[in-house]
Amino acid sequence: MASAADAHPTACLALADGSLFYGKGFGAAKEVSAELCFNTAMTGYQEIMTDPSYAGQIVTFTFPHIGNVGVNPDDDETADPVAAGMVVKWDPTEPSNWRATERLGDWLARRGRVAIGGVDTRRLTRAIRQQGAPHVALAHDPAGKFDAEALVAEARAFAGLEGMDLAKTVTCAQSYRWDEMRWAWPEGYTRQTNAKHKVVAVDYGAKRNILRCLASAGCEVTVLPATATAEEVLAHEPDGVFLSNGPGDPAATGEYAVPMIQGVLEKDIPVFGICLGHQMLALALGAKTIKMNHGHHGANHPVKEIETGKVEITSMNHGFAVDGQTLPSGVEETHVSLFDGSNCGIRMKDRPVFSVQHHPEASPGPQDSFYLFERFAASMAG
Repeated sequence: MASAADAHPTACLALADGSLFYGKGFGAAKEVSAELCFNTAMTGYQEIMTDPSYAGQIVTFTFPHIGNVGVNPDDDETADPVAAGMVVKWDPTEPSNWRATERLGDWLARRGRVAIGGVDTRRLTRAIRQQGAPHVALAHDPAGKFDAEALVAEARAFAGLEGMDLAKTVTCAQSYRWDEMRWAWPEGYTRQTNAKHKVVAVDYGAKRNILRCLASAGCEVTVLPATATAEEVLAHEPDGVFLSNGPGDPAATGEYAVPMIQGVLEKDIPVFGICLGHQMLALALGAKTIKMNHGHHGANHPVKEIETGKVEITSMNHGFAVDGQTLPSGVEETHVSLFDGSNCGIRMKDRPVFSVQHHPEASPGPQDSFYLFERFAASMAG
């Protein structure tokens, strides 16, 4: 039996290979083009949509219940959604959570983000896995009028993320201090009032919960823009330097980030990087990065710590990876993905300088890797 979406689709997703997916639009009525990825997380759609690492991407959610807990201001990872749009299997239902302050569709519309429901996300996910992350165009028109050929052409015209420096588009405009700690019942977010370590966090697209984890680990955090120089970082006399997550091609961002990191590495200061920050550190140390077929996006990714053999279930969001075969002498691999063996962590052998590909702040996701923030704090304590 034909669904309402089949009878009168109000959204269309067009892939560069000519494939078309029709469904029910919600959120903003507009057109966007981007790279399409899929995320397997069962919770945290609001955190995912506001994660700056998703700049230039539309997210297909494999979990069908999207929108069922609504949205609220506490769960935003940045001021506005950064992902270009979202694709879901079922139309969002009414929120059924005591923390909800708004419907997902209304929130997306107010923030200018487009979405489509009623899509066979399993079929779409299989296509992404087999063919790689495709370039797509997504249109939402309440009148249901679409020019399919024009949408396919728009998808084909998308430049792609390779060679694209997106960190500059999502970083902060100026430096600021951060002292808010992780959410805890019943107080909610509290402030760090007894910091033991001064940390400069370089913002390539930092999630708020990563900064909260630093504060919870005893850090007084000063956030600097992605384009900060080594001189600007060191002028704060930090006990440690943190390199944040972020979007885009690490090689492009590395044009200005690598010289800064190399300048910091000339000093005996602990350095900790996450996600794009991990890739930036690897480039600064002499390794290379590569574009992945479809990347890692989810909250259930098993990662093995090589030294201990411990397996952590982690949250991930990346389309590029460090090539573990290019690590120079003096740098060793510390973590690997148990899905595909790709690199998930490095460290210098003789200095407290390390980084991981996954997101240990777990927003959304498991908290297996929070110890990394404590390890960073311990390295600053000497």
